[in-house]
Amino acid sequence: MLIEKGSKIGITVCSNGQQKTNVEKIKSLLEVIRTIGYEPVCTEYMYEETSYFSGTGKQRAEVLMKMYKDNDIKAIFDISGGDIANELLDYIDFDVIKNNPKPFFGYSDLTCIINAIYSKTGNVSGLYQIRNLIYDDFEMQQKNFASEFLKESGKLSDIRYYFIQESYMEGIVIGGNIRCFLKLAGTKWMPDFENKILLLEALNSTSPQVMTYLCQLKQMGVFEKIAGVLLGTFTKLDHEIFVPSVEELVQLVAGKDIPIARTMEIGHGADAKCIYIGRYQKFQKE
Repeated sequence: MLIEKGSKIGITVCSNGQQKTNVEKIKSLLEVIRTIGYEPVCTEYMYEETSYFSGTGKQRAEVLMKMYKDNDIKAIFDISGGDIANELLDYIDFDVIKNNPKPFFGYSDLTCIINAIYSKTGNVSGLYQIRNLIYDDFEMQQKNFASEFLKESGKLSDIRYYFIQESYMEGIVIGGNIRCFLKLAGTKWMPDFENKILLLEALNSTSPQVMTYLCQLKQMGVFEKIAGVLLGTFTKLDHEIFVPSVEELVQLVAGKDIPIARTMEIGHGADAKCIYIGRYQKFQKE
């Protein structure tokens, strides 16, 4: 996905405001973005003012719409996460997004906005956190980021995976953080599941919590419609070795006939890559 060098890119905060203790980190991030070759244009609602809130949902959505309307801004990267991204959904004008298509990137809680964008416009968005450019794997991230957007090499979105059951699946990828994705359940913004690849990942969820989310998806009829499941990282569950594992839970709830693959390169890790929600992809066992 090419973003020409010298382009302006929007920096938004659609979910929880950044803590004011992160000011220097954000300054470092913006400097790295400039070094790579882009000019960041930042939201005025960057830092939390009242508890976790950096402005109302309407105010944060207005900034997002302004960036979509600005023809000089070629892509938008959200640097937040947390709990309150779905507060914006009532205030987003999806016709504006459809008529001014540009790539949007975010992760975790931004899952609900990214999937709503696909559902309402068909636009492709990236599940990726640009703050990874200054975290532990910053050298690799900066190299892959520049290659992805300056050279269209695909290095940032070229993920390794393995199959847990079956050996092939194809379809448009939807989903993301499982908790945040389910915020769209029962709303007009939830994507259609027919023949989709459902991506699922999580940060702090335990086995009982993941079971709850999977049962909700099953009760919605999701596993009868989708073409397969792609599991990303489940940070807490993977690191603390909960029993049963996320792989076992998905097999138990989704059944033995559905294709299930796993990647350790999509999720909340500092080494996480990008996957495009709304893009058609094929996965096959080598």
